[in-house]
Amino acid sequence: MSNIPLPGFHIGAHHVRMPLALAPMAGITDLPFRRICKRFGAGITVTEMIASRAVEQGRERTERMAEIGADEHPVGIQIAGADPEFIRDAARWAEAHGADFIDINMGCPVKKICKQVAGSALLKDEPRVARILAAAIAAVNVPVTLKIRTGWDAHSKNVERIAKIAEESGIAMLTVHGRTRAQMFNGHANWEDIGLAKLAVSIPVLGNGDVVDAASALEMLRISGCDGVMVGRAVQGNPWVLAEISAALRAEAPPEAPDGGQRWAIVREHLEALHAHHGEHIASKLARKHVAWYSKGYKDSAEFRKHFQRISEWAAQIEAAEAFFAYDCSANEQIKQVWLHAA
Repeated sequence: MSNIPLPGFHIGAHHVRMPLALAPMAGITDLPFRRICKRFGAGITVTEMIASRAVEQGRERTERMAEIGADEHPVGIQIAGADPEFIRDAARWAEAHGADFIDINMGCPVKKICKQVAGSALLKDEPRVARILAAAIAAVNVPVTLKIRTGWDAHSKNVERIAKIAEESGIAMLTVHGRTRAQMFNGHANWEDIGLAKLAVSIPVLGNGDVVDAASALEMLRISGCDGVMVGRAVQGNPWVLAEISAALRAEAPPEAPDGGQRWAIVREHLEALHAHHGEHIASKLARKHVAWYSKGYKDSAEFRKHFQRISEWAAQIEAAEAFFAYDCSANEQIKQVWLHAA
């Protein structure tokens, strides 16, 4: 691309020098994971989606989802909902919790969210989109951003119109996942449709969908012409991909891939942070999926994952995970026995 390295963009007064965002993912992008991803190259991070109606209930889990690290700014708190009044109150709550910007979700395709006429279901009601955005923007003193899909289905794509509504409402940045709601996560994201949004507005537009490495990030940028990239599922168990992509966006050589010892150091840091943030009971459940993701591609990883899923005690999880990554480095059968019998 001729415009690499990318210059970055602004979200209100915040200059995002690295135009690489970590996508909000339910049950995944909590504070421990976001802080790791920030260190590996994410220019901006966003919390897990928080339902606007959950805010007034003051649940401990909701409060924990909104916790922000001192080292992850600029960071947004993402909210979702169908009622402008609830969105207004949730936006104020998010601002009070230290969000640098408020991100409104109109892209979630999950059935239970769409049944509430929230998430991507809102794309079918453009007047309501405008009302929700206006309510949020009027309620806070920080920028408001928006995440959408390209439409409800292939016959009702309205990405350009929604983008224009967003800009006219005062949205500071738009992120477009290049799929319709009907596609869910199937098929390939349409990066040309992201480009339609970019051509329709002058605010920063980020592209999301099927960015899995530096090559795909650069190809999305080439096709869409967008201002930056948001990466989601490719980061699961692989925050190193952010270092690869950020190097490409700076037009630099890619970093060396981590060895087993370096990978274990991050896995251990992640597990310890999960324990500190959530407590042992929840951390133990979260460890099962995160450790499984981290192990992919390594020797005997399928066998390891089968055994690891049966481990319920935290100390045993740590012991088994450490033994697995040590085994990957050495292929020592005695080490293998540690994680084989930890369950």
